[in-house]
Amino acid sequence: MNAHERFARLTETRRRWRGGHQTTGRFLDALGAVIVIVAVLAAIIGPLIAPDVYTSHIMDARLPPSAEHWFGTDDQGRDIFWRVLVGARTTLFAAGAIVVLYSIIGVMVAVGAVLSPKWLGDLIMRGVDVMQAFPALIFALLIAALMGPSLWSSIVALAATGWVITARLLAGIMRETMHEPYVEAARTLGVHTPALMTRHVLPNALPALWVKWAGDMGMTILLIGAMSFIGAGAQPPSAEWGAMVLSAKSYITTAWWAAFFPGLAIAVTSMGFALVGDAFHHRQVARMRGH
Repeated sequence: MNAHERFARLTETRRRWRGGHQTTGRFLDALGAVIVIVAVLAAIIGPLIAPDVYTSHIMDARLPPSAEHWFGTDDQGRDIFWRVLVGARTTLFAAGAIVVLYSIIGVMVAVGAVLSPKWLGDLIMRGVDVMQAFPALIFALLIAALMGPSLWSSIVALAATGWVITARLLAGIMRETMHEPYVEAARTLGVHTPALMTRHVLPNALPALWVKWAGDMGMTILLIGAMSFIGAGAQPPSAEWGAMVLSAKSYITTAWWAAFFPGLAIAVTSMGFALVGDAFHHRQVARMRGH
């Protein structure tokens, strides 16, 4: 069974489910797209229209949600709605930077393994397997602790640990593709291996990674929030969503809204990217099946 067949079989259950629930499937796809679009627009427009979200207004501290303050205020009297809106840019930028960075590393490792002599390629992939055996979050926390708690340290830490699965997936697909008839024909015509990789092999492998990257954005948002919440990522008074939850945990019993709304933003945005990744996955499998 080659890599493409394994990729298709992994989605067989979902394909059957969607076949009997097409309306629900389309609704979830649309819901995911709407959530992602709203989050991206918030990240682009929010900081441009928001008032100052860092100045304290102690007289307005811990006000519950109202017509004036839709999400209430925190212990410093800062409007939580505007802080969530501004924090969308920070959170999405960090997640996007992490996915881009570890994708570059993963692609480089996979291409190096495929282009190298067999013994060296196998050695590289054994190293990837060793890296995959370590708990990624624990390793990321170690890196963040060494660098000091900040948003940038969490970006570096998660990028340094997130490339492993990308490298493994891409290397498997590319090795299968190297033996496809059209690649063999190009090699027979005298096309050199680097050109084969850039023109035929890598472009053929990338569609599977688009699916993975869309879903990874949701998981990365969760991980960024988790690292901030335990003190290894962005620090208060940052408007990053995880840092907002961290700031509010000490008074959550008296002002629940201060932690609830940034936490809800993390959950909903992560779900939106997961649904978009799921939709891409379905379309990719349908394309492979010839539908």
